[in-house]
Amino acid sequence: MRSRQAKAVAGMTCEVLNQTKMAKAVEQMRKKNKKSEEKSKEAQTNSFNITSMGWSQKWTFLKENITVEPMLACYIIPSVFANLATQNLNLEKACRVNLAYSTEICDALSERRTANYTFEESQVQQLVASMGVWKTMLQSALPAFLIMFIGSWSDRWGRRKPCMIIPIIGEFMSVIGLMFCTYFFYELPMEVAGFIEGLFPAITGGWFTMFMGVFSYIADVTTVEMRTLRIGIVNVFCSLGIPIGLALSGVLYKKIGFYGVFSISAFLYIVAIYYGYTKVIEPKKIDVPATSEKSCGFIRDFFDIKHLVDTFKVAFKQGENNRRTKVILLMLVVMVVIGPMHGEMNVTYLFTRYRFNWDEVDFSIFSTYSMVTNLIGTSISVGIFSHLLKIDDAIIGIYSSMSKILSSFVYGFAKTSLVFYLGAIVEILNGTSFIAMRSIASKLVPTDELGKVNSLFGACEALMPLLYGPMYSATYAATINYMPGAFFILGGILTVPAVLIFGWMYTQHKKDAKVLIHKTDAELGKNELKNSIVKDIVLTAQPKEVSLGSPILKSYKLTKENGVLNNAFQMDS
Repeated sequence: MRSRQAKAVAGMTCEVLNQTKMAKAVEQMRKKNKKSEEKSKEAQTNSFNITSMGWSQKWTFLKENITVEPMLACYIIPSVFANLATQNLNLEKACRVNLAYSTEICDALSERRTANYTFEESQVQQLVASMGVWKTMLQSALPAFLIMFIGSWSDRWGRRKPCMIIPIIGEFMSVIGLMFCTYFFYELPMEVAGFIEGLFPAITGGWFTMFMGVFSYIADVTTVEMRTLRIGIVNVFCSLGIPIGLALSGVLYKKIGFYGVFSISAFLYIVAIYYGYTKVIEPKKIDVPATSEKSCGFIRDFFDIKHLVDTFKVAFKQGENNRRTKVILLMLVVMVVIGPMHGEMNVTYLFTRYRFNWDEVDFSIFSTYSMVTNLIGTSISVGIFSHLLKIDDAIIGIYSSMSKILSSFVYGFAKTSLVFYLGAIVEILNGTSFIAMRSIASKLVPTDELGKVNSLFGACEALMPLLYGPMYSATYAATINYMPGAFFILGGILTVPAVLIFGWMYTQHKKDAKVLIHKTDAELGKNELKNSIVKDIVLTAQPKEVSLGSPILKSYKLTKENGVLNNAFQMDS
């Protein structure tokens, strides 16, 4: 009888002690996780607290975190200031070659003495605008097709650098071709220059592939917490490159002409290619696929339809927190945010020539002013609203889209240059919607799907000129005689869905945060309840009265220290 009681007590004691050890282990794990979270938060705070750094620390921080930005600047600046020269080359060829107007008329149009030549100015602009329709299709359709394969290939092989360097090579080939068109000015019509301008960037991916590679690379080399800031830094470099290019465009064109502008562009493209090849270091991907030994293995792998299907599956793959819905809606945001920008680029210069009688220098001055205000707004949004105040990305997207909508009415109804300049102040926060969209997208998917998602966004962006370019050109051509600024108002109306989508994103983010908090509290509550029950069992299971030296007390002590070792508690043989 006594032996059975001893065995029963020993069994209960052993079970209770096991539960006690398990409870202690859980408690220690919770404390360890809490300490690691505190250290992580402290590290994030220290890494983000740039204002408390000294000048040398700030310089070191910038050097460590600036990677692709110089290459991007050397890509954007020549693209921008060569664009104005290219537009003027098309206008000159349309006037002197295609329409065969006299030198007197074309010189007057170039010098903006259009009082007696309004009909000729209208004919030249309509011819250039008509070419813009098929040129836009060339520049957009092919990159939209290629970028789907490029994104999947980039994810599989972990290669981001080719996605950034190859588009620069395409722009370099384009400016070389435009120099030939300038040399054979009267032999080659406007359409040849337009074809060369669009062909080489199209077959190499253009801006769409470039930005896909840049943002995928940024996501690869940064943490989730730093991603919004790093994307903001990239956007600031873009915002710096565009006004610099615009500021130089009119002055350089006046001083050194087509050859000078295209030569400087070619040189900067070479610098960008060299920097990207030698300075941008890609993180090595471990699980790379095996190379096919068949002939044309790279071509077979690159254009494999299976990878294209995988890219589309990313958008429609189910995930936590309405992932599929969010990705699809962000694709729609790309369309309504990027689309008006591409549409306005086609006709804004023509609009200012017609409405305010501006020349190249006047337009470049305004463009520089507009981009500087945009840079200030972007810096405020990224540096203060996002970085310091930790405002949600969706809220940043809302006020950015509202800034665009309000400014479109100012631009559209502007009858003087002063009012047109005020529109840039109203539009000061417009650039941050792009940052908000990219930041939200990068946090929705894992790293190995970033290239696919960015390629989807790039494809949507590449298709937008196909829709918005002809739409804006047709709207401008149809309303030029009674309301030439109607295309601005059209863009503002088409941006309204972005506000609604960003608003939905914000409410969903709040709901997701609440669900996560409830789950965490529930798990902690379960652990605390389990620990409490185990402690109660231990207290009630311990023997209340035992004599000194009794086998039960000795067994309990030994069991507590080493487990069941006392022979008195073993099974009878």
